[in-house]
Amino acid sequence: MPCHQSRNTAKMHLPHLWLMSDERVGDEALLAAVKRLPRGAGVIFRHYSLSSLERQSLFHQVQGITRRRKLMLIVAGSERLALAWKADGFHGRTGHKRHCRHLVQTAPVHNPTEIRKAERSGAHLLLLSPLFPTRSHPHATGVGRIRFAFFARQARRPVIALGGMTATQEKILRQLKAYGWAAIDGLSKTPNNSE
Repeated sequence: MPCHQSRNTAKMHLPHLWLMSDERVGDEALLAAVKRLPRGAGVIFRHYSLSSLERQSLFHQVQGITRRRKLMLIVAGSERLALAWKADGFHGRTGHKRHCRHLVQTAPVHNPTEIRKAERSGAHLLLLSPLFPTRSHPHATGVGRIRFAFFARQARRPVIALGGMTATQEKILRQLKAYGWAAIDGLSKTPNNSE
């Protein structure tokens, strides 16, 4: 499959703010959340449990908004999927180097071993989680600020804080050595749609 050049990745700007999609957030709420993101933010589209056709249909709805609003859109999955769906990049663990150098690769990491592995695979951005306890991982305790900062200092790629993050916690990013933050609920909820 040939590489396509994406206008969003041409300058390889890596957003500091990321919305993670999740099946627990309804389609309408997801689309509304994408519309609220500031210019230059990013979306990592997951929705793993949908059928291939349903997933692609929702992805294209999100893509329409991200293109109009100049947001970066990453799809969870392979480089091949990112190319087929004309995403700006792909998200996930991968054991091989990417072929299309203009695609942004993001990777989930939880410890220094996973950080090194993601860096060797060529990931541009590391999503380190969970910083705080989160609804996504109800039985997992958060990494905590001290260990997060320790892990982030060891990374050779920008680190995004994920897990229980909200806009009110953005001020702690500098002390954590984090490049930015990502959230599901923290960016999907509105004042009328909060838990």
